[in-house]
Parts: sequence; C-alpha cells; structure tokens
Amino acid sequence: IVLAILIFAVVNAIIGLLQKKQFTDKDLRIGLFTLIVSHIQLLIGLGWYFMSPWYKALKENGAEVMGEKATRLLAIEHPIMMILAIVLITMGWSKHKKKTTDAAKFKTFAIFYGLALVLILSRIPWNNWL
Repeated sequence: IVLAILIFAVVNAIIGLLQKKQFTDKDLRIGLFTLIVSHIQLLIGLGWYFMSPWYKALKENGAEVMGEKATRLLAIEHPIMMILAIVLITMGWSKHKKKTTDAAKFKTFAIFYGLALVLILSRIPWNNWL
C-alpha cells in the first residue's frame, strides 16, 4: 500500500509542478495520507523486524550476517533504507508547510517523496516477492 500511494503522490506532485496547477486540499490530503500510511508501515515493520529470524541472526552472529548478501539485505540494508525513506517523507511533509507558492509545495513533495521512493525501490527484496 505504501509503495502504491507513494508512487501516486510523487506522480501527482510532478504533474502539479509541470502543469503549474494550484496546490489544493486534494494534493494536501495525498501527501498527508502518504505520511500516515508510511508511519503505520514503519511501526508494523519495526515490530516484525525485532521478531524476525534476521534480527536474531544479527544478534547471535553479526559477522556471518554481514558476509552473506541476501541476509545482509534483510537484516541491515532494508530496515535502514526504509527508516531513511520515512525520514525523507516526514521532512518533505514538514518543509512543504513552510512554502508559500504552489510550485514550491509540489517541488518539495516531488523531491523528498521522490527520493524516498528511490530508496524504497532500491532495497526491497524483490527476489522474495517474485
């Protein structure tokens, strides 16, 4: 859900920026809904992570986890990148509120939410999904 909503928010921001649209309540709600859903996903993800076998393996034998690419992705890289992505989403939400022009608000969403999208897409364990 987060991925779909984040893609929608980024595309909406880019379209609004390129077409010089007015920043409406709809655009505000898209950004806010993205923020809320991503934070809910963070809480669910952190809860699941600390109960996962990757966290237990990291606690027991960190060197072995760091040496194995697939395990390192799930134990270290994925959680860190997801947290950084949500930090970027939060920063984008906070910064957009200080902007006074419509273009600046769309640009802030496009940059921060777009960077978060890139981080998320880069560290999803795709081989587990497909």
